[in-house]
Amino acid sequence: MGTKLSLLLCVWCFLLLGCCWGRFVVEKNSLKVTTPKSLKGAYECAIGNFGVPKYGGTLIGSVIYPKVNQKGCTNFSDVDVSFQSKPGGFPTFLLVDRGDCYFTLKAWNAQNGGAAAIIVADDKAETLITMDTPEEGKDVNEDYVEKISIPSALISKTLGDRIKQALSEEEMVNINLDWREALPHPDDRVEYELWTNSNDQCGPKCDGLINFLKEFKGVAQLLEKKGFTQFTPHYITWFCPEAFILSKQCKSQCINNGRYCAPDPEQDFSRGYDGKDVVVQNLRQACFFKVANESGKPWKWWDYVTDFSIRCPMRENKYTEECSDQVIKSLGVDLLKIKDCVGDPHADVENPVLKAEQAAQIGKGSRGDVTILPTLVINDRQYRGKLSRPAVLKAICAGFQETTEPSMCLTPELETNECLENNGGCWKDKTSNITACRDTFRGRVCECPIVQNVKFFGDGYTHCEASGTLRCDFHNGGCWKGEQGGRAYSACLDDYRKGCTCPPGFRGDGVQSCEDIDECEEKSACQCPGCKCKNTWGSYECKCSSRLFYSRENDTCFGAYTSSAVSVWMIFLVFVVAVSGGYAFYKYRIQRYMDSEIRAIMAQYMPLDNQPEVSNQVHHNI
Repeated sequence: MGTKLSLLLCVWCFLLLGCCWGRFVVEKNSLKVTTPKSLKGAYECAIGNFGVPKYGGTLIGSVIYPKVNQKGCTNFSDVDVSFQSKPGGFPTFLLVDRGDCYFTLKAWNAQNGGAAAIIVADDKAETLITMDTPEEGKDVNEDYVEKISIPSALISKTLGDRIKQALSEEEMVNINLDWREALPHPDDRVEYELWTNSNDQCGPKCDGLINFLKEFKGVAQLLEKKGFTQFTPHYITWFCPEAFILSKQCKSQCINNGRYCAPDPEQDFSRGYDGKDVVVQNLRQACFFKVANESGKPWKWWDYVTDFSIRCPMRENKYTEECSDQVIKSLGVDLLKIKDCVGDPHADVENPVLKAEQAAQIGKGSRGDVTILPTLVINDRQYRGKLSRPAVLKAICAGFQETTEPSMCLTPELETNECLENNGGCWKDKTSNITACRDTFRGRVCECPIVQNVKFFGDGYTHCEASGTLRCDFHNGGCWKGEQGGRAYSACLDDYRKGCTCPPGFRGDGVQSCEDIDECEEKSACQCPGCKCKNTWGSYECKCSSRLFYSRENDTCFGAYTSSAVSVWMIFLVFVVAVSGGYAFYKYRIQRYMDSEIRAIMAQYMPLDNQPEVSNQVHHNI
């Protein structure tokens, strides 16, 4: 038994080395220290392979290094410590040391303690690594891993020591975690691929993968049908070293004479299905996608893999070719083309599909080799984080060029609901429901809002102030406002940079109060000789003696009301007489002109008796 186990380990050591010799890329995001000045700058940090990185977004927080439980391996409630941020304050980033327990347990304890993110400081000087989940069966309680929802980051030992030193000197350390460039977003289409496996007996990881496929199917198909995404499934296989091709282990785990292998599902060669059964089913799934894609319906792959997991599970001994054929027929895909693609698993020849899959495992450019199952690759970058529908959809949405995201990226479904608790640590108006907290698919954003066309300005965390020409229409711009005797006054100005200023006739801070100025008592108005001053709320009244008229602009009296009235009436009378005379003269001239015209016309047709004859006049002249 010991010899067999040693041989088994040796074989799989060789099988796995084919991938381990490759280039694994540690996915990173930007970490910017904004304060103190001595630490200000940009640093690299590694994204953990758990939790929910805020792809496409940012998160600002204030760092806390606990005085006890500095490795975060026990629950912080046991030591009566809470990292919940207070209203108006920055979210808490918990800094812990590496070591003594799994990265996931540190993150889980930090999350339960109220931290918005966890930063793990490395315990030795080395290049950054990817913080991964515990290996299968290594943690007594693996259920919590899927419940981790905060982002995590691994920083270098040097940076960790510098942050601790600044905190020990009672300096505030503020950090901006930035994932906006963690995934490329060059255009309006996202290309992504999922390295998966048809094995359904590998414990929580397989269960999680199957559940993800079922939950994400509808979203994936909709995105693909509308042309927003281009999806490709992939499958990892290994080769058997030539020296072990004839061994029982390779024969049970490999097809095509040791060229393509997979681990035994139950890690037991004496029962259940073998690794070669998994390889064949993986190949059928890859061929199904190839045929469906050639027919213009690549999204049918999601129907096949989810239906197969339901109808053909290993635990019911239905993980067979016959069951697979039934599923394929029910989906209307050409079964003969799929069988031709699969070929003969027993033949000593290369399979074009699996050969291409092995070549695709090798990283090109910035992607790196694929060595972890499952692995999601978005725009040629390996995704890090929880494999769940909301988390993956947010990451895909972050892969679109801004303003080109499909509508499903902007729906409330993708909201993180972080604003429901403690208002997300953002600013909120005390007298209304106006808040700077906004849930988006990129995560919670503390951003001063626009309300009723009024734009608020500020940092979004500690304050927001209304501004613009309409600022006084909303909450009066936070300034004083009063009304009395039908008169209303406001200390709000359209120019928000001038703050709140009491209007003329008042004095005060413009925010809490503005008090009326008695212009009469202070001798600041109505000082002309013979004037009588009366104070009013916000203004004053001034009257002149001897029926004189008061000019506020000049603070003086002039003219008499009666003389002014007579002058007006005289002008009006002269105007009326002039108009009447002009009209009469106009009518007279028109009448004379019309009479002369009529007489001339009548003379041409009706000679008058008193006119001499024309002929006699001529005769006498001769």
